[in-house]
Amino acid sequence: MAKNETRRRLIADAGLAVLAADGSRGLTHRAVDSPAGVPTGTTSNYFRTRDALVEGLVERIGERLAPSDDDLARRAGEAPSRELFADYVRDIVRRLSGDRDVTLALFELRLESSRRPESAALLGAWQKAGLDGDVAFNESAGLPGGRREIALFHYAIDGLLLDRLTTPIDPETSTDEIVDDLVEGLLR
Repeated sequence: MAKNETRRRLIADAGLAVLAADGSRGLTHRAVDSPAGVPTGTTSNYFRTRDALVEGLVERIGERLAPSDDDLARRAGEAPSRELFADYVRDIVRRLSGDRDVTLALFELRLESSRRPESAALLGAWQKAGLDGDVAFNESAGLPGGRREIALFHYAIDGLLLDRLTTPIDPETSTDEIVDDLVEGLLR
């Protein structure tokens, strides 16, 4: 059976919504069929196993959270600076907080990976590729900070987004202000 990529993305998006709303225990092929608006059994035609479904969701998270070519091109033409790095970090936070279901689904998958070695291997490879990509971008753009600083920003951004998407510790402080403080504190 030839796979329709548009339908595959639609199903993956529905899977992300189910994962964000119901957690990893609620993620089943049948649970995805209904919000995807497809006949029962369609999700399992596109993703034969639960592991294949999780793999498809991880791929889709990457697609939905990727920076736009315009954003990358705009930054590539600017002189390296702390401000440019802060802008890049703010863009990451904007993409993650602007697509709440995707970010919650990602957190759910990270929690699941602590219990399921299959999910841990898949998510670990995806995260390593993301970190490597961020480091390569930083180096090519001449931005401050190396692998260690990029990893520290990932840790900080994860905590910041978990805070902002759930019950914020300090809702009065703007997210941009927090990002600026993180950049100042981590890039000495």
